[in-house]
Amino acid sequence: MANDYAEHWGSAEWAQAQETPKGRLEAELIEEVRGNQAAVHQMDEAAHRAMGINGTDGRCLDIVDRRGLLSAGQLATEAGLTTGAVTAVLDRLEEKGYVRRVPDPDDRRRILVEVTDKHREAAGRLYYPLKAMADPYFEGLGEDDIRLLIRFNRVSREVNEQRAAQIRAALEAG
Repeated sequence: MANDYAEHWGSAEWAQAQETPKGRLEAELIEEVRGNQAAVHQMDEAAHRAMGINGTDGRCLDIVDRRGLLSAGQLATEAGLTTGAVTAVLDRLEEKGYVRRVPDPDDRRRILVEVTDKHREAAGRLYYPLKAMADPYFEGLGEDDIRLLIRFNRVSREVNEQRAAQIRAALEAG
């Protein structure tokens, strides 16, 4: 019966149709993941608004913050944007004081991008309270629990990246 709900995957009907205890747990996990994705999006939207930037600029800023020094081309690839779009993003972020362009020490013809202290201060003010809010939930977890959470998030990220690549390839193929 659960397979009959493929067209409703992730819906309340699909979740209710799960017939085994494991299937019901998987459905509950999917619902929590989807809710978490929505909550992260809401948090990012609020933080971006507080910083005076849009979502695309915020996503690019996060990539530069996580990766460290990188070129505009590398940023474009990771963000899934054109180099022209990334140039406009970097112009806006540089104007706000959140990134700076610096010469590549190994190739002076190439420019790299890095975040500024202004960005680190803003990100810390907006995002660091999340850690304090989550600490009570992590107090009862052991190292194996945390490793499982890391593994789940890594697999989730990899599966989403793979599926996004498949969809992009299908779109490009027409």
